[in-house]
Amino acid sequence: MSGFDLKEIERRMRGALMVLKQEFGGLRTGRANMSLLDPIMVNAYGSQMPLNQLATINVPESRLITVQVWDRSQVGAVERAIRESDLGLNPVVEGQLLRLPIPELNEERRHEIAKVAHKYTEQARVAVRNVRRDGMEHLKRMEKDGDIGKDEHHSLSTKVQDLTDKIVKEIDETLASKEAEIMQV
Repeated sequence: MSGFDLKEIERRMRGALMVLKQEFGGLRTGRANMSLLDPIMVNAYGSQMPLNQLATINVPESRLITVQVWDRSQVGAVERAIRESDLGLNPVVEGQLLRLPIPELNEERRHEIAKVAHKYTEQARVAVRNVRRDGMEHLKRMEKDGDIGKDEHHSLSTKVQDLTDKIVKEIDETLASKEAEIMQV
């Protein structure tokens, strides 16, 4: 079985699932979630910096995120970055603390977010299928070059397909759980 690494194929497929979970973390549901602020970059100290390198982020209650800015001179930049993000959040500034109330989502907005979740999910499925295709092509080449026999090729192909089915099922379960969270009022 030289030259074929099933673990590497699984690692690449799981990578697609990890990316999906990160993207879902940035999707706003009706609940406060620290990962909501992950994509925010702040223009501070002459460069773009991630918000979490300038402040402590907390979720004290289900509909509120607090951002404790460490350097008083950066409060304005942090507030601006949050307001200008497309998250629809309006920070309330209290000294170096910013309070971010999370507004209720209306039905239409929930459906829009669910559509985005479906798009992310399909991208993850495509990524997994691409890894599967690469693995299958590699196996075909190995059989053609005489590195593996027909039986081994069949056995490994079955393992790659089983792995693909397993990861796609996990992706679908992740979507189902995110959708339930989005639609929860």
